[in-house]
Amino acid sequence: MFILSIFFIIPSFASAHEVYVLDSAQIAQAVGSPSFDMLAVAEQNLGQFVFWAFIGVLVVFGVFWISILRFLERRLDPMLSKLRKYTPFIARVTIGVSFLAGAYYQATYGPELPISNFGSLAGLVTAVLVAVGALTVIGLYVRIAAFAALVMYLIAVYYHGTYMLTYINYLGEIIVLLVLGAHSFSLDTYLAKGKAVAQNHRSAFVTWSKKIQAYLAPRSFMILRVLFGIALIYASAYAKIIHNNLALFTVEKYHLDHILGFEPHFLVLGAAIVELLIGTFFILGIELRFTALFFLFWLTLSLIFFGEAVWPHLMLIGIPIAYICYGYDQYSLEGWLFRKRKYEPVL
Repeated sequence: MFILSIFFIIPSFASAHEVYVLDSAQIAQAVGSPSFDMLAVAEQNLGQFVFWAFIGVLVVFGVFWISILRFLERRLDPMLSKLRKYTPFIARVTIGVSFLAGAYYQATYGPELPISNFGSLAGLVTAVLVAVGALTVIGLYVRIAAFAALVMYLIAVYYHGTYMLTYINYLGEIIVLLVLGAHSFSLDTYLAKGKAVAQNHRSAFVTWSKKIQAYLAPRSFMILRVLFGIALIYASAYAKIIHNNLALFTVEKYHLDHILGFEPHFLVLGAAIVELLIGTFFILGIELRFTALFFLFWLTLSLIFFGEAVWPHLMLIGIPIAYICYGYDQYSLEGWLFRKRKYEPVL
């Protein structure tokens, strides 16, 4: 209930995907006008609503059934399990490159938050973004870099309030870095191996730290998964439910109703439901790989169709890729349901 309440007290200046493809006049008009009744839209299109809901349920159960076929699990799980070791590297590089891109394009987190807002401190903020991004990518002093990133995020929360729920996936990535450090495929790991050979008296400490890493690692990616889902739900709730004229104007501007063959209001309703389900599936840990692939497919089509800049979406690309490799943790719903089995669901 607490999370749901947050979605309905967000500030009016919050942005979502639709804000990037509409001009300022359209945004002001959409936000200032009353939202249309989505329940009435469902009732007016009840036949289509029931039909597509039924198709959606079939797809979810179909994917689940395919995912737990024993012969597929036996064949694919050994290969998928080998991908898990790359997850921390993918997560680390994703946020590092995102910070570097932000410095290059002179914006923090997204283009609607330009570095110029910091005034005389803009140069310092740019330097911090470059340093944090570079150290994170190469895997050097990662926990220090993550702490600096955490401070920056908290400052952003202070100034922008609940709007930063849009970018709470950054907080999830920061937590992963603070917990795991540089992890594998990093300069820190390379240097640590050298020290372990030269100073054997530290081997006990290394073993102890690895045990703590092994204990916290599943929880850190659980946190990232939940925060990523919240970010998706927040963006969808804002632009497709609370201020659904933003999505409606986008549909009409790009003639998506003609392209996809749906009434504009019904198309917004369907998009809202799908996006809310994607976020919910990530939070609960349901069909993670399929959800990640589905999300990446539509995100790629969106970027191509709307011609949007790729850099603000790097986190939305990298995190699903990480979960395709990582699969299920013990705190995910499917991971919990199948915790006694040797294999995990393929999708």
